[in-house]
Amino acid sequence: MILEVAGREVTVTNPDRVVFPAGGYTKLDLIRYYLAVADGVLRGVAGRPMILKRFVKGIDEEAFFQKRAPAKRPEWIEVAELRYASGTSAEEVVVRDAAGLAWVVNLGCVDLNPHPVRAEDLDRPDELRIDLDPVPGVDWRQIVDVALVAKEVLEDHGLVAWPKTSGSRGFHIYSRIHPQWTFSEVRLAAEAIAREVANRVPDLATSRWWKEERQGVFVDFNQNAKDRTVASAYSVRPTPDARVSTPLTWDEVPGCRPERFTLPAVLDRYAQSGDPWRGIDDSAGSLAPVLDLAARLGPPEKPPKGTGRRPQTLPLIEIARARTKEEALAGLERWRARHPSAAAHLRPADILVDGMRGRSSVWYRIRVNLRHVPRAQRPPQEPLEVDYDPWAGAAGARDGGT
Repeated sequence: MILEVAGREVTVTNPDRVVFPAGGYTKLDLIRYYLAVADGVLRGVAGRPMILKRFVKGIDEEAFFQKRAPAKRPEWIEVAELRYASGTSAEEVVVRDAAGLAWVVNLGCVDLNPHPVRAEDLDRPDELRIDLDPVPGVDWRQIVDVALVAKEVLEDHGLVAWPKTSGSRGFHIYSRIHPQWTFSEVRLAAEAIAREVANRVPDLATSRWWKEERQGVFVDFNQNAKDRTVASAYSVRPTPDARVSTPLTWDEVPGCRPERFTLPAVLDRYAQSGDPWRGIDDSAGSLAPVLDLAARLGPPEKPPKGTGRRPQTLPLIEIARARTKEEALAGLERWRARHPSAAAHLRPADILVDGMRGRSSVWYRIRVNLRHVPRAQRPPQEPLEVDYDPWAGAAGARDGGT
């Protein structure tokens, strides 16, 4: 099938392939969705290099991540070369118009994952991104309360806060900034915002780096690191009900519920009221006040560095390393069955499920924090229930349609 989009011809391969089995949404449905909300989507992705997160067999299979643009691509698809501290580089896709949107969705991209920089200046971000990531057991109301505090902190330091649902468990807040600061400075500023939020509501939020030490809502500042991307505004997420990372007004935030913002609901919402982020491009601010806050707060907690292990202060054991989340969780259930007395003491936040970025896909690690298990009942570290090596025989990136 060939679509005429923005004056260009875009080939759609397998348009009837079902991407969302529960809703029956096909690849063509997904492309038509993105074209219907293209103005809003492009505010978040246009001119930005993006990682291609490709679901080649629908959302029921794990995606693979492709940094490098496919070698076989239309001549009108732009690329930008990003260089990383590791010494590697990648020419990543840069979407400029609705035709580019249709082309990347045809590759199997369900959500869109742009970097916080423009192709014209790859070293100075023009967005600060805050990702509110709740630990298991935290309810939605608490996430919203933390979002409102984050808004106050950003505004107290001269930045305009733009809220959106993540389309998953959390919440995103963006602030446009003048592209005058390095990635390190932007990350430091985001960390200062996170620490200040945690200082204001310590019972609700945390900025602790180590996952096992977190309680409440983690104000994730590390999404501002150079190699990180975040699902953009209007991205459809790979959930059974096709939830959308949906831009909101702050008046909507207190009463919002993420499950209300599905693909068909957002199509109707956009047709009726347009994009609540339509003014975001005119809202850039200065990081100077936030960097002053960082100086006042003093040195932050140091993140992990290198390959050495830090001394454990909590009774953690590792359960599984698996290619898929389902395999990892099945391993956890086998461990629970073998240790029912210990499992009975575990709380939701004691189960640490980590999605780990491999060379081209996410793999999953499960750890258990035994802090609530009486010492005499704590099982020792045992051989892993699933012991997957994500670096063994990793396949290279693939090109073309799906």
